Amino acid sequence: MTIAVQDRTDSTGKYRLLDVQPLNPTIGAYVGGVDLTQPFGEDVADELRMALADHLAIFLRDQPLDFEAHRRLAAVFGEAHVAPSTKPWRVPGFDEITRMHADETSKYVAGEDWHSDMSCDPAPPMGSLLYLHTIPPVGGDTVFSNMYAAWDALSDRMKAMLDGLRAVHDGAKAFGGIVPRDMELPCTSHPIARTHPVTGRKALYVNRGYTTRIEGLPVRESEALLSFLYDHAQNPMFQCRFTWSPHAIAIWDNRCGQHMAIWDYFPQVRSGFRIQVKGEVPV
Repeated sequence: MTIAVQDRTDSTGKYRLLDVQPLNPTIGAYVGGVDLTQPFGEDVADELRMALADHLAIFLRDQPLDFEAHRRLAAVFGEAHVAPSTKPWRVPGFDEITRMHADETSKYVAGEDWHSDMSCDPAPPMGSLLYLHTIPPVGGDTVFSNMYAAWDALSDRMKAMLDGLRAVHDGAKAFGGIVPRDMELPCTSHPIARTHPVTGRKALYVNRGYTTRIEGLPVRESEALLSFLYDHAQNPMFQCRFTWSPHAIAIWDNRCGQHMAIWDYFPQVRSGFRIQVKGEVPV
């Protein structure tokens, strides 16, 4: 399979303040040249937004954020998205900040399978900002996959068949055994081919974590097609893998990417905090 990608080196010189270094040709970039623990100007905010649009997932190291700095960084990308399912893990006084913690007592970790965050919501979060202050000695990476590339790599006939179809994303698939039994979880239909509101590009928008069926298809056809699309989205050609360090931050666009947290470090500790940013109804 041949994947066409843009030249992601900063040959244009459009980043004047930040140092943006692509992690690989398809997705991901390291960003330096800014201290996120301190207030920064709109010119830096503009370049952070530009880096995310260019690379879908960006990573910054050595940024020991407190809750206010984390909140300030998230505001660069929009208003906070507070999902009902995060209630048990919210930080007191900071409802938009969710504690993400795993240790020797954990029976599961969030995001163990490929997913786009909260795709079950009517208007899923456009982005997520995960900050980890404590990481295991080895392991605990996060893998990201470019859903623009996944869509583009499909055959024209497959695209024609999928375009216009919708799939159901059910919160119970991801959270049914985790949250209190009486908690109502969202279940929403979204287009399989989602158009990004900023770039105008189409991205594949089904994922193992939340998607349950394709509307209008018999069960066996829906299951077979979703199985193919799940496997297709996991193609290593679309991916990058981020190895964490203490006080690193990952910021990603849920509208055009998927990710998976690798739980290969039990019983070691991996701990930090996440904020999600409000998005729009997928079209």
